[in-house]
Amino acid sequence: MLEHGGRLRQAAVRYDIPLGDWLDLSTGINPNCWPVPEMPADCWLRLPENDDGLEAAAAAYYGNSNLLPVAGSQAAIQLLPHLLPRAVVACISPLYAEHPHAWQRAGHRLRFLQNATLPRALATATPYVLMCNPNNPTAGRHPRDVAVDAAIQLKKRGGWLIVDEAFMDPTPEDSLTALAGTPEAPNLIVLRSIGKFFGLAGARVGFVFAAPDLLAKLAELIGPWSVAGPSRVAARLALSDTAWQANARIELQAAAARLHALLAPLGDVSSTALFATLNAAETGELHEFLARRGILTRHFDQQPLLRFGLPANEAEWQRLAAALNDWKAA
Repeated sequence: MLEHGGRLRQAAVRYDIPLGDWLDLSTGINPNCWPVPEMPADCWLRLPENDDGLEAAAAAYYGNSNLLPVAGSQAAIQLLPHLLPRAVVACISPLYAEHPHAWQRAGHRLRFLQNATLPRALATATPYVLMCNPNNPTAGRHPRDVAVDAAIQLKKRGGWLIVDEAFMDPTPEDSLTALAGTPEAPNLIVLRSIGKFFGLAGARVGFVFAAPDLLAKLAELIGPWSVAGPSRVAARLALSDTAWQANARIELQAAAARLHALLAPLGDVSSTALFATLNAAETGELHEFLARRGILTRHFDQQPLLRFGLPANEAEWQRLAAALNDWKAA
């Protein structure tokens, strides 16, 4: 099992700080989640059914009906490599570690391209190109027109472009989701999740967008009832709440700008609307400094990167600012 952010109970034991005293900034999950209403009783009593409106709500929200709901995008990450012939995969890295882990376990060979552009990845002439956009953990972005061209170029040589857009919701105009599995880009696979933007990581709901034949194979591999009934209800309602979505995008962009400004004096900062990543020589020491004050961040050992999620309220913002001031004064 790979290490991830959000292991708050583990941190509470390690640093001997009660669970309720922590400020958890170790994930890129919206701390002010979509307000889940009381669930109807029948979603607990009945097995989940595919004609409950979830697929229609997702098609409207993402602009594409070539979709399959899954138990979080993690389910697709683990299974997709088994559906494509074994080959060399160009991974634009660093990236979410579960991706290369799954492709390696499925027998593919990986070629890691550190901080590469898409044109550079295409130049490797590998059959598959894998990327996160925006990237996790670096917050880097690949322009939409460049990504569309990459899908077209890979199509010409029978290749596939696999894109994880888990952090794309705040900027839907940059998304490739609407093209995935269409005649224009039948070789494009896009993964989406309601865990980050909607703040519903615990619901475990994601979507795969791809060509219908590939989705059929994936559905067969996953089996029935892959998403729980209450999760389907919550996801359908959240995807349909356009007023909340519009307001959340405004609030997240403002919060992201505030976080970026707070971290900028410490080193090189890159941001999405849901997290900011600090690149500096002493990120390991800063991670430890904050943890001993009950503030959990996500440190990446192989690069000097420290990722910060968004505080949820003004008290949390002030707590983070005070701790960073203490660090600078130390």
